[in-house]
Amino acid sequence: MITSSGLLAVNPLDAGSLLGAFGALGIALVLFAETGLLVGFFLPGDSLLFTAGLLCTTGTHAGPRLELLQVLAASAAGALAGAQTGYLLGRRGGRALLARSRDRRLHEGVRRAEAILHRYGHGKAVVMARFVPVVRTVLNPMAGALGVPARTFTLWQVVGGLVWTTGLVLAGFALGSSVPNVDRYLLPIVAAVVAVSLLPLALELVRARRGRVQP
Repeated sequence: MITSSGLLAVNPLDAGSLLGAFGALGIALVLFAETGLLVGFFLPGDSLLFTAGLLCTTGTHAGPRLELLQVLAASAAGALAGAQTGYLLGRRGGRALLARSRDRRLHEGVRRAEAILHRYGHGKAVVMARFVPVVRTVLNPMAGALGVPARTFTLWQVVGGLVWTTGLVLAGFALGSSVPNVDRYLLPIVAAVVAVSLLPLALELVRARRGRVQP
């Protein structure tokens, strides 16, 4: 049972803290918030999935041992339901919903989401966005606001969501299964996962800046 003092001690930015407090249920809730609610853009989706995969092989000080099938099911449920919710909110609220926030990171994510949708087309953009922090939060409501067909969005968000969640969870599970005492290296491993997940966004920002400098 989770006490009120335990809830206060949970760090929403720390994957291990979230998993230790809520287990597989926490994965579903975090991914739903990150992909379906604009307030969840700061949540650690990539590191959470990878850490959960690691914890399926052995429990650590960062959290209890988890069951792989439960983690996969919770991850898929949270990611798919979240994306669909974000899309429906975008269709109903449109850009007004996004305009309420004054966070610069969120608005930068909106610009990147629009650029990805126009550059790569609906299906490819929806799949790609799953792997880019912040963009995966704002692209779903942007797809709804821009009138992406519901069937097209649903098909590709399911494909992208399953590839993203299953891939990261199984990557963590594979590493935990092959490296003895992997929990000793948990923090640097998670840091590396976060750095890699931010790389596409950093490259896009560099390209955008170079485009502005060129005459």
